This record gives sequence, C-alpha cells and structure tokens, in this order.
Amino acid sequence: MKIEDTYCEAFDGLFARICITANDEKRLKQAAYNAIALPCTVFGESEGGIEKWLNEQETPDGRKGAVIQLWVNYGEAAPKKLEYEISKRIRQGILVVPTTSVFNALDSPDGRIDVVNRIGHCGDGYETIEYRFGRAVIAVPIMMGEFVIEHYLGYKKGVMGGNVWLLCESVEAALEAGDKVLAAINDVEGAIAPFGICSAGSKPETDYPEIGPTTNHLYCPTLAQRISGSKVPDGVQCIPEIVINGISLDSVREAMKAAITSVRDVKGVVKISAGNYDGKLGKYKIFLRALVD
Repeated sequence: MKIEDTYCEAFDGLFARICITANDEKRLKQAAYNAIALPCTVFGESEGGIEKWLNEQETPDGRKGAVIQLWVNYGEAAPKKLEYEISKRIRQGILVVPTTSVFNALDSPDGRIDVVNRIGHCGDGYETIEYRFGRAVIAVPIMMGEFVIEHYLGYKKGVMGGNVWLLCESVEAALEAGDKVLAAINDVEGAIAPFGICSAGSKPETDYPEIGPTTNHLYCPTLAQRISGSKVPDGVQCIPEIVINGISLDSVREAMKAAITSVRDVKGVVKISAGNYDGKLGKYKIFLRALVD
C-alpha cells in the first residue's frame, strides 16, 4: 500500500471537554451520541466527538460516563460562540435524557464558561447552586427528578482538521478500513473523529457559496470518466475521509499516525492520502510520510 507524499492542513479551534454520566449504559450512549450529532462547523456552528468511555471509578458521581469534546472555529468571538453552541447541545441532547449529569473534564483550561444563564435557568428560577462530588454544581429541577451540571465548564485552544483519505477498491474495503481507523483514533488520548467515516470530503471553492462547502468533485469516483482532470486513480471506487481534532497538535499527529498504521494490511486499500488546499485552510501542515518513516 502506498502512502502519498502529501500533507493535511490543520487549524486552530476552541473546545470544551465534558464528562456525561447516567444511571445506565443505554441512557449514557443516547446522551453522548445526541450531544455530538450533526457536525456543523462548516455552517459557523459546532462539531463534537466521543473521546472515551469511563467506568464507575473514573467519574465524579460514581456512575458510568463518557468524555466528549465540543468544538468551534477559533477567533476573537469563539468563547461566546462556544458557550452558545454548548448550551444547545447540552440542553437538547443531554438534559432531556433521563438521569444524566454533566461535569467539566478539562484540566488547566484557558477560560471557563458559566452555564447558569444558558443552561441553569432551564429550571425557570427554581435551580440551585450546590456543592456535590467535590465541585460546585447547578441542580436543575426537571420532570424526572433533576439535571445536575457543573457550574463552570472549561475551554481551551486545540487543533482541528487533521485528516487521512483512504483510497479503496470497494465500499466494503473502505468501511473495513474506516472502522479500523476509528478504533485506532479512539485509543489516542485527546483525539476525536467528529465525522466518523466521512463519505463526502469537501473543498474550499464552490459555484454554490450560499450552501457552503460542496463535494470535492475531482476525487469523486463516479465522476472519473465524466470530467477532465479527475484525480481518482484507476481501480479506486471509494475515498472516505477521516477528520481528526485533538487537544494539541501532538495528539492530532499521534492519531494520524495510528490511523495510517491501522490500515496498512487491509486488503483493498490502494493508497493513503490527505486533504489539503495549497496552504489556504490551516497553518499546520502534517506530512503523512514523516509520521511513519
């Protein structure tokens, strides 16, 4: 299998790292998947992913848990944007799932978000600030008991947009390889894959700017014989993209290395590449061959 002599472009982002807990695994998974669903940073909103699952000894309240990351693009207004986006995902994705609680899971943050106004006040003024589990929390009365959330959630600057492309002979090979990559990323501390196996890599330029990024047509196998300039190699039928965000540049590099290593022996993977945009997208260039040589 060939590793193309290329690089991905990554860029700065702002993220919160939170711990979700619940009474049972079914409710925990529902809340975690709700909170990270529908990555929308391309529309100026947010994206997220599950970093790891926790056992009862690893959470503040002694229940099973999950650590998730929620991200927005970096900039002067990013902290306020992150506050708003977190409130949407927690209120509509977690609070509404029975027995759930939320805690800060970020050490040494750059800043903190006070969740009283956008989440605590869901109690309509009946919420209380208390001290539980060794931390200040807000207890929000709801129709199935209460929703508990830590008073302050930390945020920090991280790196978004690391990626690998898997050029494959078939859908089956692409899915097998993609699943192996996701499993490998899951073992890297601080890294997430917000899109999972992404079937439609985008490009920065488009004839339809009103709808945002469109498909990268030069790498669409179904267009290979219909357009001039196609970059799809002969025999390639699928090109999934795996996007990686991480709490540091090192965590993104480590996750990309783990991703490449995990598929070297997968039958049907022709080549590993990455998405870059001639330096126009991000200031970090991560060269694929340098990761594994």
